[in-house]
Amino acid sequence: MTLKLTGHPLFPPWTDPKTAVVSYILKTDVAACRQSFYFTNPGLTNNERYLWFYTFNPPSGSAEIGRTLAVADLEKTIVVNCPETQFRDASPYIDPLNGDAYWAWDYSIWKRSPEKNAAAQRVNSVPESVHKNRYGKRLATHLTRSSDGKHFLIDAAFGREWVAGLLPVDGSDFILLQSFDRCFNHAQMSPTDPDLALIAQDWWIDVADGSHKNYENRIWLLKRGQPAKPLFDAAYGKNHTHEWWDSSGRYIWYVDFTAGVAKGDIATGKYSLVWPNETGVGPACHAHADTTGNYLVADIGTYPLENWKDGKCRVRFKNLKTGKSANIVSALPAPFGDRFSKYHVHPHPQFCANDRWICYTTTVLGEIDVALVDVRQLIHCTE
Repeated sequence: MTLKLTGHPLFPPWTDPKTAVVSYILKTDVAACRQSFYFTNPGLTNNERYLWFYTFNPPSGSAEIGRTLAVADLEKTIVVNCPETQFRDASPYIDPLNGDAYWAWDYSIWKRSPEKNAAAQRVNSVPESVHKNRYGKRLATHLTRSSDGKHFLIDAAFGREWVAGLLPVDGSDFILLQSFDRCFNHAQMSPTDPDLALIAQDWWIDVADGSHKNYENRIWLLKRGQPAKPLFDAAYGKNHTHEWWDSSGRYIWYVDFTAGVAKGDIATGKYSLVWPNETGVGPACHAHADTTGNYLVADIGTYPLENWKDGKCRVRFKNLKTGKSANIVSALPAPFGDRFSKYHVHPHPQFCANDRWICYTTTVLGEIDVALVDVRQLIHCTE
């Protein structure tokens, strides 16, 4: 299937008034708010048929608990609501080939297919000997699957313990990788090594006394059978955030709030600043690269909320081959007051469907919506 959105009944076009870049915004009343996936996990399948997205209905739920999923079948032009898919954190993973959705709830991973009347099935669960019936803030930040397809990686938070491990998709026994006494999350399997993951230190709120704890060194490598080790020394690694794997498995990309978008070589620890923060544009927050590493996309100026109110929040594309950039959205309206702040309504742009499309969350129509933009259009306007 080759997806064409011009004239598609589910995707009316929206044109940025300053750059004339055309995005297509999903039109559905399946929920009050519709949100694209966190940037590390594509919601659009490789064959461009199924687009999964988050749904929520304020004031219910938050970015940590209470959102559910829906899926747009772009061939049949229907949207299927899946209220049984309530998940924690940003955990859903979509099989890029068949469109099956996996999500984490309590101590288990579940799945269902995109067909309208599909039933939910339990895939596997963390044993009681590990979770010990403790409150689970998350089972996984965002599920990723090992390169051999055998395991899902979890980075669970159970009380004051954080647990990294592998849950086999065939239902066999849980494999503990490492437990921590401080917050480690945003774990992601290597795209090439089934025994290697990245995992990140993060800030956290102590569940017992409410105190705020910050991280000291962000990006770590976790190899099966070995303790986690930092990618960089603490002096450099303290300013990093929002990391993801390069498709080669050789590099980890990340955002350095003080400098821009960079990547580090996992073998040597050497790093390079690839997309410096642009003068007059603002700092990148979340970013993503295509599989060739030639193109980047980022949401700019998402922190603090005042940037949105001042028209400084945008979604921006970078062509590394030419050095040119273009706004996909030049000014995102603020997401409608404090009651939306708990849903982490950031654009979170991501390349998907074999780099053909960029998917992101938009607020330009006065609602929280899912949008797609054709990457070929962006390459053309930055040549």
